[in-house]
Amino acid sequence: MRALIPVAGVGTRLRPHTYSLPKVLLNVGGKPIVGHIVDHLTDIGIKDISVVVGYMGDMVEEYLRSSYRKTNFKFVYQEERLGLGHAAHVALSGDHSDEPLLIILGDTVFDVDLAPLLKSEYSSIGVKGVDDPRRFGVAEVEGDRVKRLIEKPDKPTSNLALVGLYYIRSPLALETAISETIDKNIKTKNEYQLTDALQIMLDRGEIIKYFEVDGWYDCGKPETLLSTNRHLLKKTRHFRKRDNVVIIPPVYIADTAKISNSVIGPDATIDSDVQIVDSLIRDSIIGSGASIQNSLLEGSIVGQNAQLKGSFKRVNAGDSTEIDFL
Repeated sequence: MRALIPVAGVGTRLRPHTYSLPKVLLNVGGKPIVGHIVDHLTDIGIKDISVVVGYMGDMVEEYLRSSYRKTNFKFVYQEERLGLGHAAHVALSGDHSDEPLLIILGDTVFDVDLAPLLKSEYSSIGVKGVDDPRRFGVAEVEGDRVKRLIEKPDKPTSNLALVGLYYIRSPLALETAISETIDKNIKTKNEYQLTDALQIMLDRGEIIKYFEVDGWYDCGKPETLLSTNRHLLKKTRHFRKRDNVVIIPPVYIADTAKISNSVIGPDATIDSDVQIVDSLIRDSIIGSGASIQNSLLEGSIVGQNAQLKGSFKRVNAGDSTEIDFL
């Protein structure tokens, strides 16, 4: 078994953070997003991982090679961002191996046991019921099989969204189908979609099953990144006691962070070499090297090496006074 992680996206919805850092390297729950994904893969014994990179891909490669020295990485550059199908095509083109392949999107964290897939006789895709499936690829199913796949339908006929987990028994068959979408210029939403290629495989008689994924945590927007951070901290909490610092778990506080006269947590991730003085921080992610003084932060994301300096107020407020500090 081998794996493919496409991470070439620019991450426009997470700007300004992604101006200087690839989306998959944003810290959530104590480590970069892509680190959580690779942890899942190595835990089930997958050591051969292809990574499709683009925007600031050298930073992704540096992190993965230095953090996972026993893993065999192959980095493939996607010059044009033409969709997930195209990303898979770039990785698989010229690869003649038909060893089963696990494709995992690089901006999503999963809480699911992937080990059973290693024994599956059929291709399988992960799905989850959602309230509004129009933003996703959706699967129409019958019994335990997928009957039809539609990418971002305007009028969904199913609420089972594709969550970005694809187990492919025959990568050669997938690459043949993707090549057909490219040769015939079959696009959805102006991109070559993996969904369309999988539908071609279904039309040719391929059996594709599905499995439901309850633990699906998106990292594509600030609000979902913070939500995922809250979930991960329940399992990855890490901190040591510090003098004159109140810590309210769950939190992740890097050992090299310097904190004084502050309250941290709950649901706060504090990265390495952060300095925090006279502040209260909860439900937030603070990037490495940031400096925060006299501040109260909630629902916030602070980038690497950022500096925040707040101030305390002095008031003389009478009865029934209402004051909002904006």
